[in-house]
Amino acid sequence: MSDTKTPKEASQASEASKDEELKALQAALGAEHAAVYGYGVVGARIGDKRRAEARTAYDAHRARRDEVQRAVRDLGGEPQSADAAYSLPFPVPDSAAAARLATELEDRVAGVYSDLVRASTGDRRGTAARALREAAVRAARWRAGSVAFPGLAERSTPSSAPATPKA
Repeated sequence: MSDTKTPKEASQASEASKDEELKALQAALGAEHAAVYGYGVVGARIGDKRRAEARTAYDAHRARRDEVQRAVRDLGGEPQSADAAYSLPFPVPDSAAAARLATELEDRVAGVYSDLVRASTGDRRGTAARALREAAVRAARWRAGSVAFPGLAERSTPSSAPATPKA
């Protein structure tokens, strides 16, 4: 058998690849919308010492959100709108909880950019890799430590968790 594809097969593969990339872009856009919302909460609860850091992250996510919206349009998609509000993963009554929320936001953003790296090629893959790195660095700053594989949830569990699942 030959590995050569017919023009129709090549077109279908290209279309499937574009669909996967668009799906990953929309997921990244959703994560950026949630991060912008979440950093509003972080900014309201974080102490004065870290407020500038929260503002910088908020601005970075707004800029990245706008960039992803353009990328979705470039692929012929309609960018999803932000929700009016987002459920927080836990209550955020104080500065310590705000820092945990910022860490969680960055970890989630890193995860979707990991998926976008996998689904894209060329310049968009490079941009997604930079976004993944930026989220991982922000998460490490908020948590005051790093994880071995940022963006890969199955690899970023605490070291106290067993390496293999128990039956």
